[in-house]
Amino acid sequence: MALKILFQGDSITDGGRWKDKEHEWDLNHHMGQGYAFAVSSLLGSKYPEKEYEFVNRGISGNRITDLYARMREDIINIAPDVLSILIGVNDVGREVFESRGTEPEKYEKIYRLIIDETKQKLPNTKLVLMEPFSLPVKDVGKVFDRWENHLAPLREIVKKLAEEYGFIFVPLQEKFNDLCKVKEASYWLWDGVHPTPSGHGIIAQSWIKATKDIL
Repeated sequence: MALKILFQGDSITDGGRWKDKEHEWDLNHHMGQGYAFAVSSLLGSKYPEKEYEFVNRGISGNRITDLYARMREDIINIAPDVLSILIGVNDVGREVFESRGTEPEKYEKIYRLIIDETKQKLPNTKLVLMEPFSLPVKDVGKVFDRWENHLAPLREIVKKLAEEYGFIFVPLQEKFNDLCKVKEASYWLWDGVHPTPSGHGIIAQSWIKATKDIL
């Protein structure tokens, strides 16, 4: 029996995937070019007998509010066995650069709605909450103090929710901080938010490590 794994989030998860229905036949482009693709290629090639089914529904530019608005179509109707969520940088970016982001209290409230409605409709689905991250590169680096003031509370909320509900938590910020001692920040996140191929590789490795007991 196949295990369906759904990746949800913004552009980091999206990875440039093809979304139009006329290309649904093209399996090479459904997973995008990011960590979701890396996870599916690594696990799918290593464990073909487990018949994993990987689905990517990340959408570039999404905030937590956008994810909630489409959760019926892109979460409930898909009915995954494992739901992985990475969301938050657009909630911060819209606030820092446009003064129309998402306050931590609202972010937590809507995140809880997503969790609670998923648990209600899909009680057997396991959730994986991924920590949003950033590094001081390019435009993000120019306003990094403000950026971190907004992002740090969101990271704490994601960790708190994972602990409270007993979900899997994928820590990423400290990992990227440590990697900056090995190679400059832009090697991992080319604009402070979006990972390079190497950065996506780190996320994929962290995701696989964190989820080994449920896969």
